[in-house]
Amino acid sequence: MSVTSPRRAAGLRRAARETVSGLPREFWWLWTSTLVNRLGAFVATFMALYLTLDRGYSASYAGLVASLHGLGGVVSSLGGGVMADRLGRRPTLLIAQASTALSVALLGFVRDPVSIAGVAFLVGMASNASRPAVQAMMADIVRPEDRVRAFSLNYWAINLGFAVSSMAAGFIAEFSYLAGFLIEAAMTMACAIVVFLKLPESRPGGDGGESGREAGAEASVGLVTVLRDRRFMSVVGLSFLVAVVFQQGSVGLPVAMGRAGFTPADYGLAVAVNGILIVALQIPVTRLIEHRDPKRLLVVSSLLAGYGFGLTAFAGSVGVFALTVCVWTLGEMINAPTQTGLVVRLSPVHGRGRYQGVYTLSWSLAALVAPLMSGAVIDRLGAQWLWGMCAVVGTAAAVGYGALMRSLPQEDDRPYLDGQGGQDGDKGLAGAGAVDRAVADARPSADTRPSAEAGTT
Repeated sequence: MSVTSPRRAAGLRRAARETVSGLPREFWWLWTSTLVNRLGAFVATFMALYLTLDRGYSASYAGLVASLHGLGGVVSSLGGGVMADRLGRRPTLLIAQASTALSVALLGFVRDPVSIAGVAFLVGMASNASRPAVQAMMADIVRPEDRVRAFSLNYWAINLGFAVSSMAAGFIAEFSYLAGFLIEAAMTMACAIVVFLKLPESRPGGDGGESGREAGAEASVGLVTVLRDRRFMSVVGLSFLVAVVFQQGSVGLPVAMGRAGFTPADYGLAVAVNGILIVALQIPVTRLIEHRDPKRLLVVSSLLAGYGFGLTAFAGSVGVFALTVCVWTLGEMINAPTQTGLVVRLSPVHGRGRYQGVYTLSWSLAALVAPLMSGAVIDRLGAQWLWGMCAVVGTAAAVGYGALMRSLPQEDDRPYLDGQGGQDGDKGLAGAGAVDRAVADARPSADTRPSAEAGTT
């Protein structure tokens, strides 16, 4: 025991160092911004309680506000992607985060129901606009072989921040709902300050000095280009199916457990396993998957998601519900970084923002569709049918990934902006001139080159 324990401790320290080493300074500032942002994400947690308990509105009105918040995210998924490519990653992040801070603060002061609904839409739109820019910037500054690890670490930060903010939201709400709005606004503005002070622009040719050929490449990658990219849009469709399944953890599962006689505390205990596992195991899981075939990973994650929820049909106790959560959470940990890395792999260099925006749209749409679908199925057919449908959808997504990804374009380092992090991760961007030199030869590969006839949205 005395010999084994130090060895295990040394092994864990070595694994931790290998997980975080080699990533550039800019990534860690972006990661810090993500963590701070999620630590302050109180409004989404207590919005329904605020509207029903503090303001005295009906549950139907609270649901309408939540839907409008989600609709704002759908709109900004595309808008944020276009902005990230046209204006740049850094300006898009600054605009999105500053707008989020202002709109969240305003939401704490408005009282009229129409005004609350309108501002909630603005909050959803502003807060979601930064996602394509964050993902595109990570692809810009991280080496191709490190991208799955980088996306996984970012996903870990999101879940860690959400877990902490969810717990803090309850205590803050007991003191003052307005305090929650203002704290979130302040922390989001802090993220904007981090971006302003620490993150240079990473967009290829971002200072406007690109050659005519580079300008033509950028102009040719419009939303029409993305929509005509059949393989990528097929990936987006499969992502939507998987996202609808994962959404059942927050929309179908609590309703089904309530119908079965379980209390909200029972649901909270079961679903808490999701956050605990992600925080505890995301980094070890990343070490297992980062250099493996993405096709197999996406097939496996789709099956874990589908059958994880499918097994819920046989759950009769909180412990069994928690075990099913373990199954689909493992699928979630595999799917999230692998899927985001695949989107980068299929995206042309000058269209990363738009491609990430359309990919983000699949999750935003799932957040709108899943509540409607789960409610209708449970009301008309019963929860058993919902879990059976999850298994079928997960299987269909797995088959789709297996068929679609038989020949992927080879990943190389052309989309990566060189000079941003050697083995020790201590090299930063060398400025706009260095960026231009780094992307002088950056061209979309033959498999991902945009069509010359595409639009320029």
